[in-house]
Amino acid sequence: MIFCSAVVPEPAVCAKIAADSSFRKKRRLLPDSLVDRWALITGASSGIGAEFARQLAARGMHLVLTARREDRLRELAEELDLRHGAKTELIPLDLSEPDAPRRLWDEIVSRNIRMHILVNNAGFSQVSEVDRASREKLLEMVRLNVAAVTDLTYRALPSMLEEGDGGVINVSSLTGFQPVAYMGVYAASKAYILHLSESLWAELRDRGVHVMALCPGTTRTELFEVAGVSGWLKKRPSHSPERVVRTALRAFRKKRPVCIPGARNHLLTLLQRFLPRKRVVRGSMKYFRPLNPRPAGEAEASDRAD
Repeated sequence: MIFCSAVVPEPAVCAKIAADSSFRKKRRLLPDSLVDRWALITGASSGIGAEFARQLAARGMHLVLTARREDRLRELAEELDLRHGAKTELIPLDLSEPDAPRRLWDEIVSRNIRMHILVNNAGFSQVSEVDRASREKLLEMVRLNVAAVTDLTYRALPSMLEEGDGGVINVSSLTGFQPVAYMGVYAASKAYILHLSESLWAELRDRGVHVMALCPGTTRTELFEVAGVSGWLKKRPSHSPERVVRTALRAFRKKRPVCIPGARNHLLTLLQRFLPRKRVVRGSMKYFRPLNPRPAGEAEASDRAD
């Protein structure tokens, strides 16, 4: 495991971003509650995680960023420093490894960083028929989507409760509201995140700490390439990561327990409650059936986008 901090930006990057001089003026107008505080974002190398980093840095926060791809983290750290003057601490590692959440938190503590916001974003999916699924990949998914989220959440909350301030954003999914054929483990992992977050919201809402589940629908990220359904985005309405994160931070500020970006997505979660469950899950087969199934066990850890 490699621990590092942000590197000195390339001159070309400096020249490109230096033209935008308005961000420092904007930063002075931000709420004092976030300025110069720290947030930990997992899965920060792309997609929703990287966008959380951009929008929280724009609000004056400093960031601990973790993901497997160190080169992506370094590029993002350069951007955040130049655009927003944000401090970034990079800790590249694979949170699906059993001991990784503990090692991550120990490293944060060793750097004397007190976390104000935790964004549990790291996760991946696999779409496959049962006889073609990689059992090893599914267990890796459970460790990352479920075990790591639980571990980091319960490591972060005690210090937040001591201060009576702070919060956790756990990235679930629209699939967390129903069973989904061909991606049952993923949907179950997101249902776990949704229920955990709602339970913690109820427990902690009177103690100054806020926990929220973010449940986006189809979002333009690398998730679908990783899951083996690269053509999905071409056939379905989708949101940008920018819109998803902007909506999430607005809901987080309002102390909502669940955020579902998009009126259509919110309606879908309501409709499925009035239908027989077997009809709901059978209906999911139409939308999630693999078009070009991979041979059994072909999906490798390198396919992950975090």
